[in-house]
Amino acid sequence: MSKIQTLRGFATINYWADDMEAAKAWYSELLGIAPYFERLGPGGQLAYAEFRLGDYQHELGLINRRFAPTQATAGPGGVIMYWHVDDVKATLNKLKEMGAEEYEPLTHRGEAGFITASVTDPFGNVLGIMYNPHYLEMLNTIIKG
Repeated sequence: MSKIQTLRGFATINYWADDMEAAKAWYSELLGIAPYFERLGPGGQLAYAEFRLGDYQHELGLINRRFAPTQATAGPGGVIMYWHVDDVKATLNKLKEMGAEEYEPLTHRGEAGFITASVTDPFGNVLGIMYNPHYLEMLNTIIKG
């Protein structure tokens, strides 16, 4: 087995949207920041908007659905990428108040303190949220050096 890890960390997650301006506004409100990067496509319409967020400045990209791979489905898929949040219940409530629909209810995952939930955003993407004690442990290790 190789000592070099193939998957080294989360880089970018992309969500598709038919209405890019609405998606950009919705995610800007949710995140409390504007995208740091935008690209216009043919016809001068917004094709891509990217946010950097969180402790590691991970990238969340919004892409006009017309640029989706031909195999991409229009509805939620089988994969959920979870963002760490400090309060899953409060974040889930905020997301639902903003028009997201519950995809997976608030779920306590065993005795270790993991809590998850997910929603479908108004644009058809699954957005997972999680309280993850290991995430906080790793962050503490990095901060303390």
